[in-house]
Amino acid sequence: MKPIESIMRTAPVIPVLVIEDAAHAVPIARALVAGGLRVLEVTLRTPAALDAIRAMKGVEGAIVGAGTVNNPEDLKAAIDAGSEFIVSAGLTEKLGGAALASGIPYLPGVANAADIMTGLDLGLTHFKFFPAATSGGLPALKALAGPFYQCKFCPTGGVTLASAPEWLGFDPVLCVGGTWIVGKGTPDQAAIEAAAREAAALAA
Repeated sequence: MKPIESIMRTAPVIPVLVIEDAAHAVPIARALVAGGLRVLEVTLRTPAALDAIRAMKGVEGAIVGAGTVNNPEDLKAAIDAGSEFIVSAGLTEKLGGAALASGIPYLPGVANAADIMTGLDLGLTHFKFFPAATSGGLPALKALAGPFYQCKFCPTGGVTLASAPEWLGFDPVLCVGGTWIVGKGTPDQAAIEAAAREAAALAA
């Protein structure tokens, strides 16, 4: 099993996290791990993101990666902060080549056949289908999974607790990315843990 596939199979939902305050990182990570979601994607959308990754790395059981990695410079910063995997919204040969050269598990975003073919040319077979809901939803992914039978996916973007089971019921889908688990503002650890347990139970 490829390292990125092992990460994708750890839990049915990967929380997609936008962290505004690095002080919130550890409480959020502890609550998510306690609820059964160990794989944590911290998006590089805020100035606090890299510090949040560094802090979350200290939480036992957490597998911490960086999302919204857009170029090789982002990639280097994420790796230097201790990221254990990398997620990008799209795929370019420049970023894909740099990620592969680094050896870090990499999940690039794809939205159509051309994107997937670019990934296959680089030797990649595991992708984030993004933005999932507005790229044709599950019917589109089912259509793409036919010719690209060797590929596995993590749909992200518009996936909800209600829609996740349908996505997860499609065999090429190993997990989904979810933004619904952690709300904005000061983290409510009990609420986050409860939401994480509900999401983790989707694997049952």
